[in-house]
Amino acid sequence: MKKFKTIDMWISIALITGFGIASIINHDYTFIIGYFAVGGWQVISMIVHAVDKWFTEKRGARYIYHWITFISVITMPIGSFWILLFTAPFMAVYYTWLCYNEVYVKMQRPLAQLK
Repeated sequence: MKKFKTIDMWISIALITGFGIASIINHDYTFIIGYFAVGGWQVISMIVHAVDKWFTEKRGARYIYHWITFISVITMPIGSFWILLFTAPFMAVYYTWLCYNEVYVKMQRPLAQLK
């Protein structure tokens, strides 16, 4: 689990950074491709977390985030696309931070907290 979560976090960081830089350099529709690439990767990651029940306890940060994302994706055809256009970058960064927090804070060994 820890290896998957670490890889997931670094891929998210690479996708966000890569598409951010490419969008600034190219001045074309690269940012739209970035929205779908980063969003798609994170939705797949959320599905894996939900199926394996990793950090998805009720009222937890990931559980609430999963529901917000699920509702946002389901309501895209009726107009939430415009809301996601502005909120998706913040959601992507928050999700990456959530993965970081789970790997490097919540999954620490008990003796590491004594330092």
